[in-house]
Amino acid sequence: MQQEIKHSLHFSQSPQEVWEYLTKPEFIELWLGKTDFQPVVGHQFRFISPYGNDSFCEVLEVKPFSKLSYSWQKNSAKDQQPFHTTVVWTLVEDEEGTELQLVHSKFLNEEDYEAHNNGWNLCLKLLGELLTTN
Repeated sequence: MQQEIKHSLHFSQSPQEVWEYLTKPEFIELWLGKTDFQPVVGHQFRFISPYGNDSFCEVLEVKPFSKLSYSWQKNSAKDQQPFHTTVVWTLVEDEEGTELQLVHSKFLNEEDYEAHNNGWNLCLKLLGELLTTN
């Protein structure tokens, strides 16, 4: 069973521009969902689901324009019990823009892994479209 989701995308924008889409609630809402996120270590926040299964999170690390991580707690698709995972965003600047890496880890069952991987595929597609048009 996979315990870790990994995605990598490349954007022509600078890390500073990509960072805004990871850290500003009004931009996050455009591709991931409504949130009360703040890029402050220890800040507890949530992603508000229109389906009632919110994700409860806490900021673990903030290195402006290069790394952001937070815990992610949600109820399992398998048994509705809470499970805890970790999301890590890494931004790597290169001569053509920014490579954005996502690692979402610590999954304990296939159902939750698949549900989140499918969700990230959709959300990252939206993020890519936003960054391509802006």
